[in-house]
Amino acid sequence: MNQEWKKEIPEFKEKTLQFYNGEMKKADYKGFSGKFGSYAQKDGKSSMLRLRMAGGRLTKTKLKFIAEKIEKHQVNKAHLTTCQTVQLHNLQPEAIFDIMEDALDVGIVTMGGGGDFPRNTMVSPLSGVEKGEYFDVLPYAEATADYLLGFINAEKMPRKLKVCFSSSPSNVPHATFRDLGFVARPDGKFDVYSAGGLGNNPRFGLKVAEAIDPEKVLYYICAMRNTFISYGNYEQRGKARTRYMQETLGEEGYIKAYQEKLEEVFASGENLDLNVSPQIIEKKGDGTTAEGRRIISQKQDGLYAVKYHPIGGCPAPEKFAQLYDVIKDIEEAEIRLSPDESMYIINLTGQEADKVLEATEDGAKTVFETSVSCIGASICQVGLRDSQALLHKVIEEVRKAGLKDGALPQIHISGCPSSCGTHQTGAIGFHGAVKVIDKIANPAFTLHVNGCDLQGQEKMGEQIGVILEKDIPAFLVELGQTVETAGMTYDQWMKDHAESLKEIAEKYIVK
Repeated sequence: MNQEWKKEIPEFKEKTLQFYNGEMKKADYKGFSGKFGSYAQKDGKSSMLRLRMAGGRLTKTKLKFIAEKIEKHQVNKAHLTTCQTVQLHNLQPEAIFDIMEDALDVGIVTMGGGGDFPRNTMVSPLSGVEKGEYFDVLPYAEATADYLLGFINAEKMPRKLKVCFSSSPSNVPHATFRDLGFVARPDGKFDVYSAGGLGNNPRFGLKVAEAIDPEKVLYYICAMRNTFISYGNYEQRGKARTRYMQETLGEEGYIKAYQEKLEEVFASGENLDLNVSPQIIEKKGDGTTAEGRRIISQKQDGLYAVKYHPIGGCPAPEKFAQLYDVIKDIEEAEIRLSPDESMYIINLTGQEADKVLEATEDGAKTVFETSVSCIGASICQVGLRDSQALLHKVIEEVRKAGLKDGALPQIHISGCPSSCGTHQTGAIGFHGAVKVIDKIANPAFTLHVNGCDLQGQEKMGEQIGVILEKDIPAFLVELGQTVETAGMTYDQWMKDHAESLKEIAEKYIVK
């Protein structure tokens, strides 16, 4: 299939050059280029390229490739997305063409990275190595990712389709509220959730099937796509996501429609059974141990994972080369990208974990510093606010205030209501807004509180009000100081002080 993708790149090159020569409008180019995983940035003078990483799995081969291309093209900005992909920014056409084509040779696909196509298949980032997980879902997710690529040149769906797999109730990839989610069970089977999503008019997914055999997941994916094609909204782009089918069909009506399509898929006689090989980690611990805030013991005895969270999910571009140099000779080491914009470097002995810790000291130092932000309006065409700038500012002010780790939670910032920063499920979330005061438009963010993404406890954050961008650092510092004075962590404090949070916020909310 990768060779087939290469045959389409000349058309992409032609249209891209037309756009950069001023012969194509930005909107028209966006409608075309998204299929190839590339968009022009807000200034119209450079582009981004999205590198799909099925299940967030970044192998040594892929890591080396990214590092070499960053060096070759002097890429000065990279971003780890909440969909477990790697985005390269500020690219000129020749860099886009070169990276896009050569990436296929190492198994990195950009096709379908944007536009109305199946997006990157998401997975619990530590699937296969996490203590307490129900079972390893990664092999099924990777097989699914391959299958979904076959839909890119098939009948067009109304909008994008996000599919994900969770291996435990921590629900890191939000399997219970994506377009289609496979949720692992203790008995080694999946429950299936459908027609969920964040953004405008968010919805939790509807359970459309229980206790399915993992080998049957492709039937459920095919049924999801067919349901979307039949009942999705092709006329209104703002409502062309699967979650809106819950409105048009009703919850029971949607479940019935999906199950009818599922019956059709099974009755078609097409064999979609999976026969995947389990992920096998043969490496053993060597007796060395590691401990620390960013160290995670794997379920494999004597092996560890190291969590690395670059601020805002934006590692220094040269970090890819540095990480490759550290892990290239470490047996079975690889990187897993997380939906919270972190990296996990896995399959390490204690001694190896210490080396990786040292190499990643530039990352977040506290829970608050692991906060999530989309790429923001300085780059994104549709963004309202510069979410990255806000995140850096609040981290700076919290550091100046000397707040202890735990006084503030991980927060989630989106530059607009689209929720690329997953603001609706954060303990504290913000989405970009505008507040008109005395006929003057002021940069602002809408505050959301008390969201939760844990399976069985899912909750969209309550929308509290609008705070001017300039006042958000002071609000968070005051909140953190209040929590610290109480001698608690934020999570402990919030159990009995939800109203106190609102009282603090009220001082900063503009009417």
